[in-house]
Formats: sequence, structure tokens, C-alpha cells
Amino acid sequence: MTEQASIFRKDFTLDSIHQLGNGTLTEALGIKLVEIGPDFLKASMPVDHRTRQSMGILHGGASVALAETVGSVAGFGVVDPTRQYCVGLEINANHLRSIATGVVTGLCKPIHLGRKTQVWDIRITDEHEKLICISRLTLAVLDK
Repeated sequence: MTEQASIFRKDFTLDSIHQLGNGTLTEALGIKLVEIGPDFLKASMPVDHRTRQSMGILHGGASVALAETVGSVAGFGVVDPTRQYCVGLEINANHLRSIATGVVTGLCKPIHLGRKTQVWDIRITDEHEKLICISRLTLAVLDK
């Protein structure tokens, strides 16, 4: 069995990207990048006082923030940061199930990696692998 080649740059590691969230919404919501695979990036987020809405369940906006975070960081891992950067162009989300406590995990995989745009599929699940939200993020790839 051959190992799958990575879509990410060689210097794109968890250690190298952890500081990206310092002092940002990512840090405020408790989002953590937890795993890089050959064609995916995973991030987790607690369901707590920072991420719940008034009815006591995960806020849809927090799910979207998790999706955009993991997708944007994945996009950054695909481009040459000395020449390009990525910004969000469009995001959508379907909230399929509620959750009141625990941790959710966003699994991000590419749908399209073009020269000027990227499209990412993000699936957010609970600790029992139940699907909470499906999101699609389109990034613009811009020259510096």
C-alpha cells in the first residue's frame, strides 16, 4: 500500500500553525487545530458558555466560525505564503443536529484547489461522530 502524497506544504505542521490563532476569535472560542492528514485538517471547539446561544445549544455562528477557521487555515497550508494568501469569499452551513455540551470537531477536505479559488467541505461532528453541521467554504487565492 502506498502512502498518499500530502496536498499541504512540507512546513505546514500543527506546531507551525498553532500561533495563527493567538489573540483572535479562534482563541476566544477555544478552537484548536488537532490533526493534519494528507488531504484533511481537523479542528475542535468546546460547546460551552463561549459557543452556546440563549437556548443552551451550540450557536450556529460558532459552527460557522469553526468551519471558516479550519477551512481558511487549510487553504493557507496549500499556497506558497511568500507569494499568496487566502480570504473567505463565501460560506454556507446546514445545521443538522443540536448539541448542548461536549466538543465538536470540524473535518475539512478540499473539493477544488484552483489557482484563484479553493472550495472546502467541512463536516462538524460531536464526540459520537454524529453530524452536527455541514459547511462549504469558498476561498479566494490572492497574490501578495
